[in-house]
Amino acid sequence: MEVLAIVLVTLFTLYIIHYLYNWMNNKNKKFPPGPRKLPLIGNLHIVLLKGLHQTLLKLSEIYGPVFSIQMGMRKMVVLSGYDAVKDALVTHAEDFEERPKIPIFEKMDNGLGLSFSHGENWRIMRRFTISTLRDFGMGKRSLEEKITEECSHLIKNIKNFKGEPFDNTRITTSAVSNIIVSMLLGNRMDYEDPQFNRLLDLINENLRLLADKMILLYNLYPVLGILPGSHKTFQKNVKELHTFIQCTFMKHLKVLDMNDQRSFVDAFLAKQSMEKVNSQSYFHNDNLTSLIRSLFTAGTETTSTTIRWCLLMMIKYPHYQEKVQEEISKVIGVAKPNCSHRLQMPFTNAVIHETQRFTDILPLSLPHETARDVNFRGYHLPKGTYIIPLLTSVLHDKKQFKAPKEFDPNNFLDSNGQFVKNEAFLAFSAGRRVCAGENLARMELFLFFTSLLQKFTFRLPPGVSEANLTSNVGLTQAPVHQKICAIPRIHEDA
Repeated sequence: MEVLAIVLVTLFTLYIIHYLYNWMNNKNKKFPPGPRKLPLIGNLHIVLLKGLHQTLLKLSEIYGPVFSIQMGMRKMVVLSGYDAVKDALVTHAEDFEERPKIPIFEKMDNGLGLSFSHGENWRIMRRFTISTLRDFGMGKRSLEEKITEECSHLIKNIKNFKGEPFDNTRITTSAVSNIIVSMLLGNRMDYEDPQFNRLLDLINENLRLLADKMILLYNLYPVLGILPGSHKTFQKNVKELHTFIQCTFMKHLKVLDMNDQRSFVDAFLAKQSMEKVNSQSYFHNDNLTSLIRSLFTAGTETTSTTIRWCLLMMIKYPHYQEKVQEEISKVIGVAKPNCSHRLQMPFTNAVIHETQRFTDILPLSLPHETARDVNFRGYHLPKGTYIIPLLTSVLHDKKQFKAPKEFDPNNFLDSNGQFVKNEAFLAFSAGRRVCAGENLARMELFLFFTSLLQKFTFRLPPGVSEANLTSNVGLTQAPVHQKICAIPRIHEDA
């Protein structure tokens, strides 16, 4: 009881200070409108009742494309619809380029790495990451061959089920993860490797835990960190991931050849060695640990989840699956797919894009923060304002897509059946914080999807009448675990 009393008194004191500070600094400045807020909890009660992105979509119908919501004692500004999100992240890219300091991520990375890093550290790490990933094949033929090889491993594993029902979650995740693993560490890992499976389990559990209410409360009221809960499990998992990464790059350091760098880790360690006399260098071990973990997670989760959604959509809409396979037969035949085929396969390309749009894997994007005071669309946003680009509102914007609430590849096809780009397709976000691995993800999605549809027809197990399109609750929207059947096509041994 004494601990609870201390927590409550601390929260109340912080609320009074927070209220007076905001009143003094913003009493003559226009802040975006929003729902009425309660003391201490703000609008938290609404979110806990209905879910965050569903709540924000409803509020956007009331308050428009730029509005505010208060979570605990923290005010947040929500951007809804393509026009507002593009205006902020692209037109005013420098003003909205920062990441907010969120307790669970600050505890994990301390502002280092890439995804939730800040300021100059983020700029240097992003520049290094993009250039190094390019050096190790991103966008090049060498990486395409590596993905094609991994497709063969995945196909071989699926063939072992001989058309019987199976859950494709783990092997799909392993296959996709091996691409980023080979770039980061210089080698792929076996699907049965217990250490590999443990790493994938840790990532999966942490992504799920990020939607847990205790972590939400911890982020809003860090003083609650003294209590037990999912935030403790999350931090324990991160520690285990970091231990593996640190042991791995120590092995690389022992055999490092400055003239023969074979992986991302090698390139970082070489850069670190070159800058060892610079006490202000950003190329230190803590940055490497956070950078590798964030790339490993990002390079595994979203792409593997999208592929699983693609297969479910083909099961849900078998006439689309037949049309994709007809296009594969016409353009590729029995040869191995490569990226040059994509331009000749408008329908397949449209199906992949439509799956990304419709399934809406990251509905809230990752949050942004204003890097300076900003006057935006008639409102004053002080430096440090927490910004939520509501990507789900962009991907389902009725002004931008022909059929936003339906799964329809025609959203990306013209009247002649040719693929058309849509500027509102922001599945990888936009602006300065756009996904660093977008080109890699596009290659993987096309090659894995076409390779699988070339070899198999995907169906529901006997006795199951409907594909389950329910999403697991987590940082990303992944399909629930379920069994599917992969029926080999006639030319499976070609």
